[in-house]
Amino acid sequence: MSTFMAKKETLNRKWYVIDAAGKPLGRTAAKAAEILRGKHKPEFTPHVDCGDFVIIINAAKAVLTGKKLDQKVYYRHTGYVGGLKAEGYKKIMAEKPEFAMQKAVKGMLPHNSIGDKAITRLKVYAGAEHVHEAQKPEACAE
Repeated sequence: MSTFMAKKETLNRKWYVIDAAGKPLGRTAAKAAEILRGKHKPEFTPHVDCGDFVIIINAAKAVLTGKKLDQKVYYRHTGYVGGLKAEGYKKIMAEKPEFAMQKAVKGMLPHNSIGDKAITRLKVYAGAEHVHEAQKPEACAE
């Protein structure tokens, strides 16, 4: 008996829609990361990128539990001396909720070439509309 190994050429990628309205940002991101990675499939192979496409809608309506909305901070550095920039999640969720969701999902993916490819299959929208109806996405069971 031999171990089954998935091949990139034989993969069948599907499209899934996740509605983030009223759900915790982290729970939604974890579900999206699982689908992007392909761990929901029985033919999952760790060294092969066998994930599916994910569309997250209503990212603006996702909630942060506890005091995260007031206390959680996103840091980035400009590359210059003293160039540390900080931005609170209250401002991020108000102005660009797609970025907050994308950042959460990216942190849950592997930090290598497989994760880099997987994050390109994530589509995040602040509202309920998306432009991927032609792909016939199916609702993700949560």
